[in-house]
Amino acid sequence: MTEVKREVFGQMPQEEGGGVVEKFILKSDSMKVEILSLGCIITALEMKGRDGEFSDVVLGFDTLEGYMRKHPFFGAVVGRVANRIAKGRFTVDGKEYQLFLNNGPNSLHGGARGFDKVLWSPQVLPNGICFFRLSPDGEEGYPGDLKVWVTYMLSGGELAINYRAQTSKATPINLTNHAYFNLAGQGSQDIYDHEISIEADSYLPVDDTKIPTGEVAAVQGTGFDLRQPVLLGKHLQKFHLDGFDHNFCLQQAEARRLVARAHHPTTGRTMEVHSTQPGIQFYTGNNLDGSLKGKGAVMYPRHSAFCLETQNWPDAVNKPHFPNTILRPGEEYNHTTWLVFSAA
Repeated sequence: MTEVKREVFGQMPQEEGGGVVEKFILKSDSMKVEILSLGCIITALEMKGRDGEFSDVVLGFDTLEGYMRKHPFFGAVVGRVANRIAKGRFTVDGKEYQLFLNNGPNSLHGGARGFDKVLWSPQVLPNGICFFRLSPDGEEGYPGDLKVWVTYMLSGGELAINYRAQTSKATPINLTNHAYFNLAGQGSQDIYDHEISIEADSYLPVDDTKIPTGEVAAVQGTGFDLRQPVLLGKHLQKFHLDGFDHNFCLQQAEARRLVARAHHPTTGRTMEVHSTQPGIQFYTGNNLDGSLKGKGAVMYPRHSAFCLETQNWPDAVNKPHFPNTILRPGEEYNHTTWLVFSAA
């Protein structure tokens, strides 16, 4: 059985509309997940280790103030389009749209005020929580009124995240959750002692602004071959990599399948990622620099967390040979990602 509780987390500043931010606590026998109505942010995720002790394995802040300041999307749902759109420009049905540029020459994670920075309307479910919002036509430059539902369901050690959307005009859409994990416990110095595997035969090489070049490259014989588990620190050294911030191309199937796995041998904690999405962005916290003070006043240095963001491929709206990212009126966007936590 999952227990669901709600409490007030804080109040948005007046210039942001002044609404009340609630925190929802989902609790099963093996896990506890805390989620905010601001940005559908996962602010804590506690799981057992081999020793039976609980640790919080996601990065974040103790108070609303932390989330109101600039931060790298800790735990948030990002949209309308996750990841990067080259030059913030795209064309749908012959009409060109220009977005705000918030990542060098590109638009990232929905723009200046994306889905991560707004209040969502919550509805408590028997074993979870559903958040809803209407993203109005023209918000951040995107076309169409977009209705969006994000549902978190906790069952034992499995957290399911379902994303649904409907639009009044053709629009690109790509939704994911940007949680940063460290299975040794948030605040641990690095993730070099984690084993990572990703079920992908190919990945997307990128230019120096992190936009895919358009090539779909085989992982075979490269540092991007993560089909067998690798110890992250040794692997980065062996291939002289500064870290990962790349999309891995998954088997094109709408059905649930295992797409990635992270394991921390010292604590025995494992996280499996299952999804219906066509891609997964593996990011190793390369831009964390120790300047942010997180939960319990700890610093978050470079490579102190990883993200496994299930999603469509970056800049797909400008790459006809990438999976379709356009949602049209009368259709429904519907994807689910399952995070399965265990310890042995």
